[in-house]
Amino acid sequence: MRRQLDEKDLAILDALQRNGHLSHSELARMVGLAVSSVHDRVRKLVQSGIIAGWEARLSPAALGLDLLAFVYVLMDKPESSPAFLDVVSQVPEVQECHHIAGDWNFLLKIRVRNTSEFEALLTNRLKSVPGVIRTHTVISLTSHKDTAALPVRSL
Repeated sequence: MRRQLDEKDLAILDALQRNGHLSHSELARMVGLAVSSVHDRVRKLVQSGIIAGWEARLSPAALGLDLLAFVYVLMDKPESSPAFLDVVSQVPEVQECHHIAGDWNFLLKIRVRNTSEFEALLTNRLKSVPGVIRTHTVISLTSHKDTAALPVRSL
């Protein structure tokens, strides 16, 4: 059963998405609660799985990961998907893998340094998986919005 979120929970989630380093006392000031109440709410949000973890958001450009590609993948039959997903789970350059509806089976989000790295990854690691029939690549020239933040204020 999904946990009911009130306005204070949503405010906490919104603030933590913008800055995961906020202390409980800072959060308490922001949302108008006692520190102990914020501590308890954050603990419950973690326990319920709403807060899935804590991580640093890295800059791809600062790390030289200048190429962002989205790759559609077509499989020959559903039975081929587990082997493909196993390979994808072991490739750190694949940031996201989505099983999608439509003419393709999967959509991947991939970040690498350059086109030669992308070509090697696509040819040697993804297209070589048995069952992969075809891929279609879209290269992003500029990302105008790139966020992992969820729209908690519209819940």
